[in-house]
Amino acid sequence: MLTRAIYPVTMKYSVRHWPLYPFISYGLLLLTLLSFSRLLLTGWQFERVGSLEHALKIMAYGLRFDLIVICMLWFVPAILLLFTPRNRLLFSLQTGVSKLWLMLTTMLFVFLEISTPAFIDQYDTRPNRIFFEYLETPVEVLKTSLYEYPFHFVVAIVLLVLLWRFLSGFNCRVFQSLQPWPLWVRILVLPVLLLVLALGARSSLDHRPANASTAAFSNDQLVNKLGLSSIYTVLTAVYNLKNEDSAGTMYGEMPAQDIVRIVRQNMQQPVASFSTDLTSTWHRQSAAPGAKPFNLVILLEESLGAGFVGKLGGVGVTPELDKLADEGLWFSDLYATGTRSARGIEAVITGFPPSPSRSVLKLGLAQQHFATLASLLKQQQYDTQFIYGGESHFDNMAGFFLANGFDRVTDQNDYTNPKFRATWGVSDEDLFQRVDDELMGASARPQFILAFTSSNHSPFEFPDNTISLHDADKHTVNNAVKYADYALGEFFKKARNQPYWDNTIFLIVADHDTRVFGASLVPIDRFHIPGLIIGPGIKPTVYSKVASQIDLAPTLLHFMGISVDHPMPGHVLTELPVDYRGRALMQYGNNHAYMEGSEVVIHVPEKPAKQFQYKNKVLIEQPSNAEFIQKAQAHALWPMYAYQNRKYLHQ
Repeated sequence: MLTRAIYPVTMKYSVRHWPLYPFISYGLLLLTLLSFSRLLLTGWQFERVGSLEHALKIMAYGLRFDLIVICMLWFVPAILLLFTPRNRLLFSLQTGVSKLWLMLTTMLFVFLEISTPAFIDQYDTRPNRIFFEYLETPVEVLKTSLYEYPFHFVVAIVLLVLLWRFLSGFNCRVFQSLQPWPLWVRILVLPVLLLVLALGARSSLDHRPANASTAAFSNDQLVNKLGLSSIYTVLTAVYNLKNEDSAGTMYGEMPAQDIVRIVRQNMQQPVASFSTDLTSTWHRQSAAPGAKPFNLVILLEESLGAGFVGKLGGVGVTPELDKLADEGLWFSDLYATGTRSARGIEAVITGFPPSPSRSVLKLGLAQQHFATLASLLKQQQYDTQFIYGGESHFDNMAGFFLANGFDRVTDQNDYTNPKFRATWGVSDEDLFQRVDDELMGASARPQFILAFTSSNHSPFEFPDNTISLHDADKHTVNNAVKYADYALGEFFKKARNQPYWDNTIFLIVADHDTRVFGASLVPIDRFHIPGLIIGPGIKPTVYSKVASQIDLAPTLLHFMGISVDHPMPGHVLTELPVDYRGRALMQYGNNHAYMEGSEVVIHVPEKPAKQFQYKNKVLIEQPSNAEFIQKAQAHALWPMYAYQNRKYLHQ
């Protein structure tokens, strides 16, 4: 009986007998089908694609991202089939599971590609979260599809039926002669297979795996999406749903009208400035009298917490910034909204407050028509660009920026012969030289540049012979900050003598502190960051009230001479009432802090809010004030309300 359950020792080992043969065959079939679909979509949208070069990029990115999804979805079944013991019953069972899995996933791939043209026609993008949400109302969706796309619907059914019949025969052929490998062969193949599938799913040897931003090369979001596949965009949207839950489940429910009412009241804007939509924060911000459209350059400094800045009582490794602080509007009590770069970018560029969800840079509904400084300035005929020294697909920056107002993105691959290249990209000196080059070679139109530094990032690499070291060991955070400060100072020395100096407003601000930790529910002192606005007509002043990163965008628009409608709930800091204490919002994991003056309310998931006084960098618990806690709760709930209800999208 035992010999009947085990395959003979003498076996044929041609490719068709390999346990992995069906996966190889299905992989080649899927790559062919997806490439054909992408070719048709590219041809359909060729006017927007623009050139044969762009079309070839789309096809190349498509092949890469198709392999990513295939390796991810087939990782487990391939491993199981390969290592099923040489027992006929077990091998037959696992073969049946593999047949079903490969057939169904292939059907899903093709179904989503067939659905894509109609979705693009409706939403100008590949299927995403909206597609997934429609599954909650299948009857309504079916009726709508039949009404609006009857021909497409019929063709889709015919193609899927034909595909099912084809795959039934295909399954029989590719699984017909399979035989399990001997144990010694499986042991040898295991590490190779694991490595190949893992590398295929990761598709990168860089610091982080490839993501949708990797395929972003155009400022047309649809063109960037063509380089993906619809299975990729849908699965990404499904994965991200876990990060988009309502904050009400964490901080308690509140009627939507109360959330919006409280946030609008706290914006310190005239009632007449708000739009007629009482459920949003869209309002009209008018320019300062006599202002004109200046260039705007935002220098976002990596991990530059107040603890490094001499002017803020820190270690004192920022002598250049300390000198610059006396030349513009210096914020002495400014707070970051979070602890990651994506959160700082979110606040500075979009004015969007923090939430327990991920930054909007990564959330599905923010990947198109989301209000940003760039999208607002595009309406004013600005040229807009993002300049970075590292990998622009980090945190989906390139994808988000190009879809939301930025004309172009520069990253580490766009520098010719940089002075210094580190693990995280080119040096800050190279970055600032690129900023200067772009401003000097700019068109006659006003310019907006967001430049994000990277030299102050572990492992803290920077050029030799640039600074006198603060610490004996070169590669420390203090030395890296001092180098970043040196590069900043060198840039401003050059900028003062350039033609653009008298027509440019500069913002220097940190994205967050280098490490945020502490025993407090929210370690507020580690959210304290420097901020400085320098430019024509901006008098040297110290703004000592509490301020938030989300206040910077409205304040910049005020100084730039821009009158515009936008949904940003931040304050124009120089226009606040004299007796207003200022406020800041901070997200620390799932804990949310709302601070006015020295009074703080912290919301912890599924627990009653607590009120504190922030004094000498310590939180001292205080009796609760119901009205103040309600205000804090509204600000904790508003971001996800606005996101989920699309209140931050351009009207």
